[in-house]
Amino acid sequence: MFKYTCLNPIADIGLKNLTDEYEKTDNFAEADAVLVRSAVMHDMELSDNLCAVARAGAGYNNIPVDECSKKGVVVFNTPGANANGVKELFVAGMLLAARDIAGGINWAKENKDNENISKDMEKAKKQFAGTELMGKKIGVIGLGAIGVLVANVANRMKMEVYGIDPFLSVTNALSLSRDVTILKSYDEIYKECDYITVHVPLLDSTKGMINKEAFDKMKDGVVILNMARDTLVNDEDMKAALESGKVAKYVTDFPNPAVMKMPNVIATPHLGASTEESEDNCAVMAVDEIRNFMENGNIINSVNFPNCDAGVCDTKGRITIAHKNIPSMLNRFTNVFAQEGVNISNMTNKSRGEYSYCIVDIDSESTQHMADKLNAIDGVLKARRVK
Repeated sequence: MFKYTCLNPIADIGLKNLTDEYEKTDNFAEADAVLVRSAVMHDMELSDNLCAVARAGAGYNNIPVDECSKKGVVVFNTPGANANGVKELFVAGMLLAARDIAGGINWAKENKDNENISKDMEKAKKQFAGTELMGKKIGVIGLGAIGVLVANVANRMKMEVYGIDPFLSVTNALSLSRDVTILKSYDEIYKECDYITVHVPLLDSTKGMINKEAFDKMKDGVVILNMARDTLVNDEDMKAALESGKVAKYVTDFPNPAVMKMPNVIATPHLGASTEESEDNCAVMAVDEIRNFMENGNIINSVNFPNCDAGVCDTKGRITIAHKNIPSMLNRFTNVFAQEGVNISNMTNKSRGEYSYCIVDIDSESTQHMADKLNAIDGVLKARRVK
């Protein structure tokens, strides 16, 4: 029996995939697995029971990933599950920036009692005139699940699309339209594009990346769209760029007190993934990740440990080991099994940075004694009996 807790409401379409082997608890300390959306976990004490955290969404800044890693707790996210929802909001944001649709709607509301509205609007509409997107150059920074969809939809709108991603995966590269031009430097994006949209995770290397230095390289009147994370943009520098006209419009899904005092801002209250479909997709993927991990020990879409998939266990026993990526660990593991007189039928080990993960299939049922001996090895973070 596995115990799980939900720190936020999780769509029923995902939770119904949990079997009778899973029991819900409101006690975080006794949970083996956690499902979370936006709840902040940084001040929560991680118990020794905790094995996995699944974020029903892409970003994971609300989760203490470093602390989880040190305790061998695998953190999952759901890349791509909400990508279409964000892509569609991006399209809406780009249209709102190109055409003063909001201004026109407000004018119509303000003139709702005007008997001559049909005549007067022909005179008024010129103040809301905009530009078309077709033929404009757009730069997509970050070509992950969302960035690829954004690049492709902009291409279908007959925009001239440029993309950049130093970590572009083969899968995402194959998903890109052949008409998207891949550039090698941000400077080329800044220099060439009329629209620039950011779709990268928040890291030390990306925090504040859209700043004065970047603005100085951009065209006058550029439009910036940020549907990823608010702190990717330096607010003080954005304010100056908007006031000077260097940036014509800033479209963001992350309003804050500073941003809302700036001119020419189009802000939405973090609506990117706020669709029924996105929430359902994220819930289903998060639950699937938890089940595959808890029942089989497999890791797919982890943000702190390597992907490691040994399939469904068809041997009598399986033990998983989250450990530090240091020399001679595998020898120490095999020595434990040899001392127990247990034959290893299959071993899968993957590394990612300073952490590694090992799945060991054995020809007899695993015991807690084996797990305890493995946990006693210096460098082992968490050894867990799967079967």
